[in-house]
Amino acid sequence: MITYYSRPNCRLCEEGMSLLLLVQEDKEFDIVEVNIEDDDELHEKYMMKIPVVEQNGQIIQSGLLDYITLLEEIEG
Repeated sequence: MITYYSRPNCRLCEEGMSLLLLVQEDKEFDIVEVNIEDDDELHEKYMMKIPVVEQNGQIIQSGLLDYITLLEEIEG
């Protein structure tokens, strides 16, 4: 399972989700999207890093995401 930290009206987050969905075509995994604005602690932790892709408690990538890194790092 991938946890995807983002927020509304974030173009980088929308682009990152599109990349994740492309990777999901090659690997089988679920995505849970978390709006950091719903949680003060998450907002403080990730507001300058979003989008953030996390799997098994490990951050795989944040900010400007790229397909190759996601494909290589995500366990499917």
